[in-house]
Amino acid sequence: MLAVEAAMRQYAGRLEPTRVEIWGLAGLLHDFDWEIHPTLENHPQTGQPILEQRGVPEEVRRAIMSHANHTKVPRQSLLEKGLYACDEITGLITACALVRPSRSLHDLTVDSVKKKWGAKQFAAGANREEIAESAEAFGVELWAHVESVIEAMRSIAADLGLNGPG
Repeated sequence: MLAVEAAMRQYAGRLEPTRVEIWGLAGLLHDFDWEIHPTLENHPQTGQPILEQRGVPEEVRRAIMSHANHTKVPRQSLLEKGLYACDEITGLITACALVRPSRSLHDLTVDSVKKKWGAKQFAAGANREEIAESAEAFGVELWAHVESVIEAMRSIAADLGLNGPG
């Protein structure tokens, strides 16, 4: 969730600079209920009342609902498209960093991710088709998106445990 938050904040800074907090909140909270509702039957819809009770803005709650295809909530706003585009790719990037000798984001390149992209058994849970489609729907070229998300994740590499040795 921290990785998605970082990516969302970075994109908001470029696309909607006055809304960085809203974008960041959507990224941070998008999977908040996964541990208590770890099935598609329940996540994220069962968590929605919790967010509403806590005063999370409706647009953030809607973005969270739209990031899961099974909810059938269409992605309409830039915020919603951004959340969907940043979600899966952060998992793939994390996996790519973890298999590097350095276990770091600081020396991870787009080319390294491209090589792993083609290895379908690697991080098999990262749906490459969804990642590519979500980037296109968000209006960013896939590999430029990967580069942006790596850069955003580097800013919090220590928090992600991906700062490398020492």
